[in-house]
Amino acid sequence: MVQVCLNGPRGAADGTAVPLTPASMAQAAAEAVAAGATDIHVHPKTPCGRDSLSPRVVAATLEAIRGRVSVPVGVTTGAWAEPDPAARLARVRGWTVLPDHASVNWHEPGAEEIAAALIDLGVGVEAGIWSGTDAAARFAVSPLGPKVLRVLAEVTDTQAAETSARILLTELGPAHGRPVLLHGEDAGAWPVLRLAGRLGLATRIGLEDTLALPDGRRAVSNAQLVTEGLFQYGWARRSS
Repeated sequence: MVQVCLNGPRGAADGTAVPLTPASMAQAAAEAVAAGATDIHVHPKTPCGRDSLSPRVVAATLEAIRGRVSVPVGVTTGAWAEPDPAARLARVRGWTVLPDHASVNWHEPGAEEIAAALIDLGVGVEAGIWSGTDAAARFAVSPLGPKVLRVLAEVTDTQAAETSARILLTELGPAHGRPVLLHGEDAGAWPVLRLAGRLGLATRIGLEDTLALPDGRRAVSNAQLVTEGLFQYGWARRSS
């Protein structure tokens, strides 16, 4: 599986290629799926470009994307979008249009409550396990571990990304038997993607994780990153 991460917490300062409106996210999603992406992760945005868990904002984003693609669509529940755990939980419980899955960063306050609420709603949980945090240890003893859709092994180290990725995978151990999606960010995105290919793990790529191609050139779209990601992983040949 290759997931496309369309935008992340990036904003207008990161360039016009980053989709910030429901229409532009839907267009970017359609192009990425045409390039080979089989799953979508997106950060719904307010009109000013801020990540939001608002039921209205989430609904508009999901409806726009689903109008263009038929693959699963997931959203973030990151604490930066709503720092107060109780308010974040209330936002999630208030969603009127449900994503297929949602990422929950296990090191954040209130993570297990958010995950439990999502499971009760019938939404798949992507357990975000970040390197350099205690998330792997918390997840290892979580009763919700066997119930999550998959584990997002998120390598935040951009300097020694492959080494950090291997350490993180060791910390995860059997991961409650759940599938693991391994990915990195910025300078670590491509080394970790290639490692995922060698290990036969699912991965993701997109403008959330990196704005650049492996040769350092600025990516012009999520679709271009997906095309290159498939090549780097070993799933496809680069078109001439």
